[in-house]
Amino acid sequence: MKSLRNQVQLIGRLGADPEMREFSNGNNKVSISVATSEFYKNKAGEQVTDTQWHNVIAWNGTGKYIKKYMTKGTEVMVQGKLSHSSYEDKNGITRYVTEVVADQVMILSKKES
Repeated sequence: MKSLRNQVQLIGRLGADPEMREFSNGNNKVSISVATSEFYKNKAGEQVTDTQWHNVIAWNGTGKYIKKYMTKGTEVMVQGKLSHSSYEDKNGITRYVTEVVADQVMILSKKES
């Protein structure tokens, strides 16, 4: 049987500037939010935009690259894997988190002068 890979690729724009968190062991994690949009016409013939938001994290070198070169509005291609986790909030409610753990990120938009 062929093994299946957990792989995702997104093309979208950053919704905010990257946020970096540094850890005492020397590692760092950068978090970004990436918006992807689809455009289609509804039954009435009206143009509809469907925007989805994706939480993306990147560790160490990839994260430093994102922090250094990307800002809100940058168009990017993100490649990585989906990660699912859960935690209990302060009210005892279980919360679920799905995020993309990026291993490759590429800037697609041209730098404005």
